[in-house]
Amino acid sequence: MEPPVPPQEHPPRPRSHTVTTTSSSFTANLSASSSTLAYDKEFLRTVPGLLMVTEIVLGLLVWTLIAGTEYFLYPAFGWVMFVAVFYWVLTVFFLIIYMTMTYTRIPQVPWTMVGLCFNGSAFVLYLIAAIVDASSVTKDLDSHNYNSWAASSFFAFVVTSCYAGNTYFSFISWRSRTLQ
Repeated sequence: MEPPVPPQEHPPRPRSHTVTTTSSSFTANLSASSSTLAYDKEFLRTVPGLLMVTEIVLGLLVWTLIAGTEYFLYPAFGWVMFVAVFYWVLTVFFLIIYMTMTYTRIPQVPWTMVGLCFNGSAFVLYLIAAIVDASSVTKDLDSHNYNSWAASSFFAFVVTSCYAGNTYFSFISWRSRTLQ
């Protein structure tokens, strides 16, 4: 038997030092326009801005007043907590978007329609949650949680009216964009 033939070693090939990069127009525009962070402090002086801050502050009260009790024993308060926390987080998110003027950097998103859908859904679901909250508050359930639940019910209706106001302003804004 013959011994195996050792593999021949080839000299290393020279490597190319050329690097090719490509970018889409979307990423080029996004990186060019996001180099500076804008801040719109005037937004807080508008009625929708004031309503949004009120929604955040009073929405926080709604869910903290319930969270400080044994709400998990009563499914109705679980629904109120879901709505209150969900829309509180989204409202904070939208406030950041409006304050930093991020909506100007992402023109592909129909922001007036997004605002209308957000505020409209928040109004409807908060109204349902406020009604559920108010109808679930009785001294028979748990007397030491009564005051917290009653206060959360009151603030839930106030937050609902704020979302109703923002829905109105979002509708006016959307309507003026669709008529153009």
